[in-house]
Amino acid sequence: MTAKRLTVLGSTGSIGTNTLDIVRQFPDKFQVTALSCHNRIQKIHEQIEEFQPQSVCVGSEENAQWLKARLPSPRPEILSGTEGLIQLASNRNADLVVAGIVGAAGLRSTYAAIENGRNIALANKETMVLAGELIMAKAKQTGSLIFPADSEHNAIYQSLIGHQRSDIEKIILTASGGPFRDTPLEAFQDITLDEALNHPNWEMGSKITIDSATMMNKGLEIIEARWLFDIPVSQIEPVIHRESIVHSLVEYTDGSFIAQMGLPDMRTPIAFCLAYPDRLPLEGPKMKMSELGKLHFAPVPFEKFPCLSLAITAANLEGAAPAVLNGANEAAVAAYLDGKIHFMDIARIISEIMEQFELKKMQHDEQFPFLNKIETIEDALDADQWGRQIAQSSLTGE
Repeated sequence: MTAKRLTVLGSTGSIGTNTLDIVRQFPDKFQVTALSCHNRIQKIHEQIEEFQPQSVCVGSEENAQWLKARLPSPRPEILSGTEGLIQLASNRNADLVVAGIVGAAGLRSTYAAIENGRNIALANKETMVLAGELIMAKAKQTGSLIFPADSEHNAIYQSLIGHQRSDIEKIILTASGGPFRDTPLEAFQDITLDEALNHPNWEMGSKITIDSATMMNKGLEIIEARWLFDIPVSQIEPVIHRESIVHSLVEYTDGSFIAQMGLPDMRTPIAFCLAYPDRLPLEGPKMKMSELGKLHFAPVPFEKFPCLSLAITAANLEGAAPAVLNGANEAAVAAYLDGKIHFMDIARIISEIMEQFELKKMQHDEQFPFLNKIETIEDALDADQWGRQIAQSSLTGE
């Protein structure tokens, strides 16, 4: 059997390193043809030596030169910058592109891969948040298959297999509730950065961990699910499930619920994407049903998590609203991680930017046509950048 050829975008991040861990376990099934990272050069240098890819892309020419000086001949093709990343993602040598770049930075490369008919293991939810309608239309046109690599959407994907979409009553996205699910609202004023970064169930990067703490992450997932599964926002419901064992569910019109369950391990949904339609006997602890005890489910306390409500509003508005929301959120979270604002300021700043967006949209300002309609990837990126810049201006008082 021929090994499946993989391009791993964001190979030094959590998605990338878990993907390569799976490749390490099954070297006869997968061949790494390309790797990319932004600036973790030492880490990708180690990955290149281990996996021997044909092509590599890094964030800058300076980083590219650093690699060239340290890799013996014959060395892989070394690219840099946005254009290099697009070239890497477009390469038809790959059977599957793992889209693991965090944030809006991953949109262009993911779209380029889809334009060229590559199948995608999608871990970059911002791609669907910024340009979900465009992405799904392009995938339909080119025949590109999109496999969700994050646990919730992967669970939904698995729960839909063999069923008709017309039979769906509701998609239920489970949420751990993050570190503050049991924190009373009056104590939110005292939340520290260390507490916000202490997720009870998952080990993730700083940005996504803060998004989980505010529950913005679940809001972005609602937007993503709306496009991935072609379902109205009104049929997507978030539910608190503190154990993160049931990764999400689908309710059908006959009253049946179908769920995907498992221990919280990022490798499980990634492995599903890599091996589909097969399954891999992953190493590691396995869930024992007899030892689970109780599983808890509860409604979301929206009053504690205004970011989730803001995301649902943006999802219903569609157009540029999700992209603006994403840009504003990334700027606010970055400011919080830098110690410039308080935890509760994140939602306040995003809310102010969304109010400004709706005013601008009503004015039909010719300077910002992308705020009224997203017709291209550049429109989506411009809307994201607009939200980011307005948030940054608000933070600096300009």
